[in-house]
Amino acid sequence: MGKDRKSNLNSPALPYRRIVAKFGTSLLTGGSGHLNQDIMSSLVGQVAQLHKQGLELIAVSSGAIALGRYKLGLTRELRGIPFKQVLASVGQNRLMQVYEQLFSQYNITVAQALLTKSDLSDRAGYLNARNTLLALLELRVLCIVNENDVVAVDEIQEAKFGDNDNLSAMVANLIDADLLLILTDTAGLYAADPHRDPDARLISQVEAIDSEIERVAAETPGGLGTGGMVTKIEAAKLATASGVTVVIADGREPDIILRLVAGKAVGTHFVPTTSKLESRKRWMLSGLSTRGKLVVDSGAALALRKQKRSLLAAGIKQVEGKFQRGDIVNIYDPDGVRLGCGIANYSSADIEAIKGAHSRKIASLLGYDYGSEVVHRNNLAVL
Repeated sequence: MGKDRKSNLNSPALPYRRIVAKFGTSLLTGGSGHLNQDIMSSLVGQVAQLHKQGLELIAVSSGAIALGRYKLGLTRELRGIPFKQVLASVGQNRLMQVYEQLFSQYNITVAQALLTKSDLSDRAGYLNARNTLLALLELRVLCIVNENDVVAVDEIQEAKFGDNDNLSAMVANLIDADLLLILTDTAGLYAADPHRDPDARLISQVEAIDSEIERVAAETPGGLGTGGMVTKIEAAKLATASGVTVVIADGREPDIILRLVAGKAVGTHFVPTTSKLESRKRWMLSGLSTRGKLVVDSGAALALRKQKRSLLAAGIKQVEGKFQRGDIVNIYDPDGVRLGCGIANYSSADIEAIKGAHSRKIASLLGYDYGSEVVHRNNLAVL
């Protein structure tokens, strides 16, 4: 098995090794109020084929709330978080039963991971989730990930991803994925609303997600699920910043997963904006745990950008927010452009007292000294 796996992974026809595939509600239901067995069977069959070839895959699957509504025989939309949580609780188990049954035909063991934003917002939670998912990949178990809607609530925005698009980007970030497939019921990102303009052009490749791309996404209507095109673009922005290639495509297309993993030009491809980042830096850049902001002068900005130096107190002009030693802070240049982020060696109150000062004055200003670096270069992620 090991020999076959190695030869398959080294095949030039398969440029991607580790893949996260996100299945949206509108795709899985085929636009109806319940799961479409044919569509799910097709998706599972494609994933199973790649799994057999030795690739590593994780699925992020929506559909629990839709399935819960169908099982309870509810045809009208009843709003409110407790109700949605009931639907998720009813539907999640049945969703996993469907996946268990479908993957068992290919002798693939499945696992379930339910995550909330708060699970990943601290370093320990991030590493625990990462280690679990990587261990499942190593054991050749196919993990189905979903947001834990039963405990994640809209009122506590910090605890909720809000949609599985952003969750899929975080999972891709967590496991160092090469490719994130956001599969939905549309062919990709169009230059105009295809429902209103039959001649709307599909944007086949996006080099950078700028304000124009975000505007186009905002004008594209969403489907049955919570995540419209705007959230898909947000997810693509996060994933590409972590060195992950992202594709938004129509999951109903024949062999869509196999074609995309083989590098075929289908859907809208988003090019990574950076090379793979070390895992701690990816965690920092995700923005899940940012507690404050530092504005630095032009000299410090140059030292961080070009010379890969640590951030010293002398280069800091402004401190915003309240944070403690060990928290993550965003770092901005004098023009308001985000340079990156890093783990602070001093609290916001301490930095307020030492900003602009030479490092040798820190001890006399504070009465103690945690080192000359406010953010050490090893704890710094520069964009």
